[in-house]
Amino acid sequence: MLKAVKKRRAYQDIVEQIRELIEKGKLRRGDQLPVEKELSETFKVSRLTVREAILSLETMKLVDRRQGNGTYVIASCEEALVRPLAEALVEEKDNFLDVFAVREIIEPEITRLAASNATEGQVKELERILEVQEKESADKKGAGMNADFHRTLAKMAKNKVLERLLIALIGALGTTREKYLLSGERKKKSLEGHRQIVAAIKGGSPDAARRAMRRHLQEVENIVFNKEGGDARG
Repeated sequence: MLKAVKKRRAYQDIVEQIRELIEKGKLRRGDQLPVEKELSETFKVSRLTVREAILSLETMKLVDRRQGNGTYVIASCEEALVRPLAEALVEEKDNFLDVFAVREIIEPEITRLAASNATEGQVKELERILEVQEKESADKKGAGMNADFHRTLAKMAKNKVLERLLIALIGALGTTREKYLLSGERKKKSLEGHRQIVAAIKGGSPDAARRAMRRHLQEVENIVFNKEGGDARG
């Protein structure tokens, strides 16, 4: 049954303004937001309303409140742009298979484009990520670098639509990826797949890079969706 809609609350306007500043790059990752008193005076609202807005931004993983040290932006402009898309893509766990299927369609092509456009500096950045992944293979910090690898490829493709879509898909599968990478052995499999992709890019073969990405994603899918004995999601 239809019900009367509620009026927009003041804290939501604050959230939208801050989010827009992040999207436009006027607030960058690592920037500190003004203190509550200053925000309250700027927006002409109570400090309680400001706290509600900050809590909402924190829930959206756009900012981080640090006890006794203020509130800091933790999302990039790209992440702020695609987060609503990521949330729309996955509303229930049953949707993971569909989301992953879309990723398997677009990411091999993204990798082919990345290989075609790769500069020496970008290849070195991929290799740096692989080095960090290898060092972190024994602990629980590798999931972030795994995502950085795929995000870097997306930027190398030089197609903003594909880049935003892939970042949204990676964000939608974030929790699942962390589970997949909990095992040291699984991290090693992910690292090996990434190495093969970089080797194909360095070899100057976009088609080989595309095939390497497809193989990598299929291996992950086997584990994510319990195929061929897999037992975790990632």
